[in-house]
Formats: sequence, structure tokens, C-alpha cells
Amino acid sequence: MKIAVTGANGHVGYNLCKSLLDKGFQVNALTHKHTEAISKLDLTLIKGDLLDKSSLLELMDGVDVVFHLAAQISITGDPSGSVYRNNAEGTRNMLSAAKDRNIKRFIHFSSIHAFCQDPQENALNESRPLVGTEAFAYDRSKADGERAVMEAARNGMEAIVLSPTAIIGPADPEPGLTGKAVLQLINHKIPALVPGGYNWIDVRDVVSTAISAIEKARPGQKYLVAGKWHSVQELSGYVSKHSGIKTVQTVLPFWSAKIGLPFITLYSKITGSEPLYTSESLEIIAKGNRLIDNSKSRNELGLDPRPLDETIRDLYEWFKNNNYLSK
Repeated sequence: MKIAVTGANGHVGYNLCKSLLDKGFQVNALTHKHTEAISKLDLTLIKGDLLDKSSLLELMDGVDVVFHLAAQISITGDPSGSVYRNNAEGTRNMLSAAKDRNIKRFIHFSSIHAFCQDPQENALNESRPLVGTEAFAYDRSKADGERAVMEAARNGMEAIVLSPTAIIGPADPEPGLTGKAVLQLINHKIPALVPGGYNWIDVRDVVSTAISAIEKARPGQKYLVAGKWHSVQELSGYVSKHSGIKTVQTVLPFWSAKIGLPFITLYSKITGSEPLYTSESLEIIAKGNRLIDNSKSRNELGLDPRPLDETIRDLYEWFKNNNYLSK
């Protein structure tokens, strides 16, 4: 079986490609650039992007199943419009190319942030409404991309939506937001923590669930790929436990973090670096739903999330063995 993967350079994309190859699948992978990690895998690399339909048609040539992971993540809005173009319009382009190539199965990666998080006292499951125009740019773009996939399913495409929570774990060759946060904790780059946290899921559990969806997911269905909620203070504690390094445990109120926002923003602009946090990331930590129901993925796709403690142990060892700890 031949499988196409977009976003192959990403955290999930790299691990998914590697696991698919290990299981004997042929893989076509779409990337903006060929990173060292993805270039070492025995797959067919296709350079292109979601707004270039010719590269999407090339990606899907002779393919049975498509995993659409590529997305532009943002916690700083969408001033140029590129987040919406890539995440919503790019998904529509993918669906159009899949229809032209008669793709058997289209598995789309959305996000838990595409769902309305309120009411927080009720469990969030697949029936929860998607966000609207009032939401942050990234959340809105992922919701509209998901809507396009579900419309394609209603029109006869064998399309499925997987919605992971905060993904973390090894391997992480191009560290994203969660991997960078762990490295920053190790290197004492985070001066204090804030209340709140995330629902964390190990990237290896996301990948195994995604591969299970090839055969087991029902067309036209959504699946929440979620683990368990932990505070950022608990995360820091696990990092300290497995690294042997005393990481920050001080928790400051949200109002103090908000006071520091203008200075954080100014510093990031002056240095050209990513901001340590933004108003969006603070709200996500504070207001993300803590009661995410993963029972559908457990029952139908075999999801079995490992403990965050185990994930952090393995991630630290991976960073250490691959010389990331000084970065």
C-alpha cells in the first residue's frame, strides 16, 4: 500500500513516516524543505506546498491513503493571512487533489483547538461544536479546514478527522512548541510558571492511533486523540525528576504574566526570536477544557495513552542521546 503524508518534517509527520516505513508501507512525503531527519528515511520526497495543486497531484500519484498533517501553527495571530490560507484553503486544495486522484481514504489531522472549549464543566467529545469567527486565527483556520473535510465526507469521500491534544515525546528532531518548552525548562530559560496546563498525548500514541485509522476508522467520523490533563507545574516536575536538574516550580498568577506581555513582545521583535509566551498561549493554558473524552478513539482505534511521566523520561533520554540539551 502506498501512502502520502503532508507535513512530513513536523513532529507527528516525521514519526508517522518512520513508523509507516517500518511497517512496510511505501511513502510519498510533501515538504517545504528537506530536513536532515526526513532525508534519511527511505521514502519519496516531493517538494511543494498546500497552495500548489500540481505538487499535491504529484504527491498523490498512485497513492491509496492520504494523511494530511501540514499546518501553520500560530500563537501570534495571522497578520499576513498565511495561517488561514495554509490551514483552511490548503486543506480544500488537498481535498480537491484527492478527488482528482481517486484517493481511497483521506485522514485529516485537525486540532483540539478547533472545538469550543466551553462549557468547561462538561466533558468535551466529538459532538462539541467547532469554533466560529470569534476564535483565535489558528483555531478558526483549523475549524474551517475540518468543516471542509466533513463536507467532503458527506459528498462521498472516505474522509476521517483526527484531533490530537498537546503532542509531546520522542523522536523530536525539529522541536516544536512542546519540545522547545522542555528544552527551555532544562536550560533554565523559563523564569516562572503560570497556573493551568494542557491535555498531553505522546507522539508515539498519536502515530499508532493514526495508523490504526487506516483500517479501523469509520468514514465521516471524528476522533479525539487525547491523553490526560496535567498542569505545567507537573510537567516541570517530571522534567526535573528525569533530568536530575532542578527546574522552575514557582507559579505566578496570570495577571503578573499579562503585565509582562509588552516587554516579552518587544524583546522578541528586537531579537527576532519567538516570544516566550503570548496572550493566546496564556488563554489556551488558562481556559483549555480539562475533561477531554478519548473513549471513542480508545474503543474504535485502540488508543492507549501512556503516562506523561514515561513520555518525559523517554523524551529527555532522546534529547540527551541526540545532543539537544545545549541547544
